[in-house]
Amino acid sequence: MSYRDTFQFWLEDDYFDADTKEELLAIRNNEAEIEDRFFKDLEFGTGGLRGVIGAGTNRMNFYTVRKATQGLANYILEQNGADKGCAIAYDSRRFSPEFAKEAALCLAANGIHAYLFDALRPTPELSFALRKLGCIAGIVITASHNPPEYNGYKVYWEDGAQITAPKDKEIIAKVREVTDYHTVKTMEEAKALEAGLLTVIGRKIDDAYMVELKKQIIHPELIQKMAEEITIVYTPLHGTGLVPVTRVLEELGFKKVYVVKEQADPDPEFTTLEYPNPEDPKAFTLALKLAKEVKADIILATDPDADRLGVYALDKATGDYVSFTGNMSGMLIAWYLLSEKKATGAMPKNPALVKTIVTTNMADALTKDFGVTLIEVLTGFKYIGEQIKFFEQDHSYEYVFGLEESYGCLAGTHARDKDAVVAVMCLCEVAAYCKSKDMTLWDLMLKLYEEYGYYKEGLHTVTLKGVTGQAKIGEIMNSFRAKPPKAFGKFKVTAFRDYEADTVTKADGSVGKTGLPKSNVLYFELENDCWCCMRPSGTEPKIKFYMGVKGESLEDAAGSLRELTEGVLSLVEE
Repeated sequence: MSYRDTFQFWLEDDYFDADTKEELLAIRNNEAEIEDRFFKDLEFGTGGLRGVIGAGTNRMNFYTVRKATQGLANYILEQNGADKGCAIAYDSRRFSPEFAKEAALCLAANGIHAYLFDALRPTPELSFALRKLGCIAGIVITASHNPPEYNGYKVYWEDGAQITAPKDKEIIAKVREVTDYHTVKTMEEAKALEAGLLTVIGRKIDDAYMVELKKQIIHPELIQKMAEEITIVYTPLHGTGLVPVTRVLEELGFKKVYVVKEQADPDPEFTTLEYPNPEDPKAFTLALKLAKEVKADIILATDPDADRLGVYALDKATGDYVSFTGNMSGMLIAWYLLSEKKATGAMPKNPALVKTIVTTNMADALTKDFGVTLIEVLTGFKYIGEQIKFFEQDHSYEYVFGLEESYGCLAGTHARDKDAVVAVMCLCEVAAYCKSKDMTLWDLMLKLYEEYGYYKEGLHTVTLKGVTGQAKIGEIMNSFRAKPPKAFGKFKVTAFRDYEADTVTKADGSVGKTGLPKSNVLYFELENDCWCCMRPSGTEPKIKFYMGVKGESLEDAAGSLRELTEGVLSLVEE
C-alpha cells in the first residue's frame, strides 16, 4: 500500500481507537505530515524502536509497540523461553508506563511470563533484573536522552545485554513478519495476573541491585573518612535516577548530597530543560547555581533512564566548575580502578578494558601502562556487554571496566549495559580519594593529561529529517566510502577502515580486515594519534562525525581539534 492507502486504513479500520483516528483527522490536509507518519514502518533496528510519539506506522504508539512485541513473542516462543519470561522496565517519558503494560499484556497473551516493574526504573536495573530473575529477554521503554516528543523500546537478551548478532537480525525478521495488526495478541490485566502470566516486581530487585552496586567500591573506609568533607550536587534531570542514586550514596555514607529540587521529580515534558541530555551544558544550569551556593566539589547529572552520567568538578585555581566529557570521567574511573586494584592485589590475572572505536585513545595509553588488555568494539554499549559474555564463555579475560564516549560506562558485571548509578558511586569514591589528597577531580584529570598526553575529542552532528534527509545521509556515506580522502586539512590519513566492507586500507595500499561485525561506519586513522569517524545515528535522523586528537597542552589539543573539525566539515560541504 502507498502511504496514503495506509493512512486511510488507519482512519477506517475498527482496530484503531477513536483517539487515534481523531489525531489523524487533524492532519488530513497536511500531505507532508501524512507522508512522514506513514511512508514506512517505524524501523525495528538492532536495539529496538525509537521515534516520535503519535499515530502512524512511523511513530511510537500502542499499535507499533504491541506489533513489535508480537514479533518478539514469536521469537521467544521459538526459543522455548515462555516459562523463563521477559522483564520489563520503563522511564519517566510520556506513555512509558502505558507502553510497558501493553508489551507485558501482549507477552502474557502469548503465554510468556511478563515481569513488570511497579514504577519507573533505570535501564541498567532492567539489565540486572532479567539476569536475576533468569528471564530469556527484557524490554525497556525509554528514549534515553532524546527530546520530550520521543519514546523508544529496547530489547535485551538473557545475558543482560541489548541484542546482538545473530539474534538481532532474527528478532528483526520476526517483527517484520507481523504485517497484520489484527493478528497481534493482547489480554486484560486482571486475567494476566490471575493466570500467573504477569508478575509485578519492585523492592526485592532494588535491594539486590544495591548489594551488587556496592561491591564495586574499593575503599569504603576512605568514603567514611571523607563523608563530611566532600559536597555533591546531583540532578536526575526529571528521570529515573533520583531514588537509586540518592539511596546508594546514603548507604555508602556520603553526608552532603544536595539534589536539584526543580529537577528531582519525574516530568515527561522536562520543563526545566531544553534537552534532557547530560552532554548538553544547558542541562547543568540549575545544578551549577546550586553548586555555587553550597560550594560543591562535584556536580553529577544522570539522563532520563539513568544510563549516562554528566559531570562538572571544581577548579580550585579559578573557583569555576569545569565540564567533563564522557571520555574524561570514564578515564578518571578507569585510572582509579586499575591503580587501586593493582595496589590492593585485586587485579585479576587476565584483566581487560573494553571501549568503543570512537572512545578516547587515552584508554590505549592507560591500559598499556597497567598491563591490561584493551579490546575495541563497534559503537554501542551492547558490544561491550557482549564481550563480558564472551569472557565468561571462553575464560579468555576478566572484565575490569568498559566505556564509550557518549557518557556511558560500567564497573562490574552486575549489568551488561552502561550504568550511571554505578558510575555516580565510583566517581564519588574517586572524588573522595582526591579530597583526601587535597585535590579535585580536575587536578587529577590534569595529572592524567601530563602522564598520558592531552587527548581531546569532539562530536559534530548533522540533522537531516524525513525521506530526503535519509537519502542525503546515504549520499554522504557513499561519497566518503567511494573516494576516501587522503587528508582532512593538515591531518594526513594513514589508514582507512570501512566496517561495512570489513576492510582496513593503509596509505601504502595494503588491505586487511577490521575484525569487527559489519556496520555502516567509516573510520580514518590520522597522523600523530589523531582520528575521525563517521556513521549514521541508529536512533535519530542524524549523521555523526567523531574526532580525536592528541596535543602538547590543553590549548594545543583544543586548537588541533578545531582544525580537524574544520577539515572534516569542509569535505562534507563540498
